[in-house]
Amino acid sequence: MLAKRTVKNQITLPKAVAGRFEGVDYFDVSTDGETIVLRPLRESRVKDVWDHIARLGITEADVKDAVAWARKGK
Repeated sequence: MLAKRTVKNQITLPKAVAGRFEGVDYFDVSTDGETIVLRPLRESRVKDVWDHIARLGITEADVKDAVAWARKGK
């Protein structure tokens, strides 16, 4: 498969490749100088963590209090 770089440095992924990453909008790009590696970035799970914390009944004030308590030991 080929991908062509445009004058604006944009590359369109072939449909066969892009189709394997449905729901992915962003890729981490790295290079070793000879190859380009794209790694799909999945949506952050931060919202899932905050939802879980809310279900446990933990508030922002609880978190602030816990941090303050932990810092007292230093």
